[in-house]
Amino acid sequence: MSILFELRRYRLNPGAFDELLTLFEREFVHTQEAVGMDVPAIYRDTGDPDAFVWLRSFESIDARAQALATFYTGDVWDRFGPAANATMVNSDNVLLLAPGRLDPALLPRSGADREDASGTAGKGLITISICSLAPGREQEFATFFETEARPLLEQAGARIDGTFVSAAERNSFPRLPVREGEPVFVWIAAFADAAAETAYQSRLERAAAWRDAVFPALDRRLWRPIETARLIPTGRSRHRW
Repeated sequence: MSILFELRRYRLNPGAFDELLTLFEREFVHTQEAVGMDVPAIYRDTGDPDAFVWLRSFESIDARAQALATFYTGDVWDRFGPAANATMVNSDNVLLLAPGRLDPALLPRSGADREDASGTAGKGLITISICSLAPGREQEFATFFETEARPLLEQAGARIDGTFVSAAERNSFPRLPVREGEPVFVWIAAFADAAAETAYQSRLERAAAWRDAVFPALDRRLWRPIETARLIPTGRSRHRW
């Protein structure tokens, strides 16, 4: 699969989330998609009210360079970009990722296939877990996750909607920095609500295979503890429960 994703996590000025979300969903979703990008997911972080988390994807690394150049030199960004940037402390926390298995809601859609996902925010709880790895260990970890970890996570109640590893390609649009040289494995899980996610965690902790074998083996492969964000989809997010 040649599709590439960006996982973008912005640090905002205190209290600026709703201002950026309104601007983003009104001006930036359909206009990015019009020049060849796809924006399947926008989230509110339950643990950080001043974080803005979203995903966008591209058909290839070359298509990424072309689409970003078109958008960031275009009229829409010229008109509304300064207002968006004014809400942010920084916007450089970006991972460039190659996907593994994906839920259809995360797959790129084009033209007439796109649906307006506008609706009530807060449908479901989404978790994004980031595993920092030793260089060159991404594929080995992905295989371990699929064969050993994923079955237990799903048995405990998680719906695993996406897995990703660090993209091998270098940043094709240097104007927008990404976190290059940081090998990671990322998985996205979905739950009906916060109570369902809490129940899942409890079942997982009680599962002997996870507690005594799989999690210790997973943890030994990591350079630091798993970083997990708990997120609520916004009104324009296709990805939701």
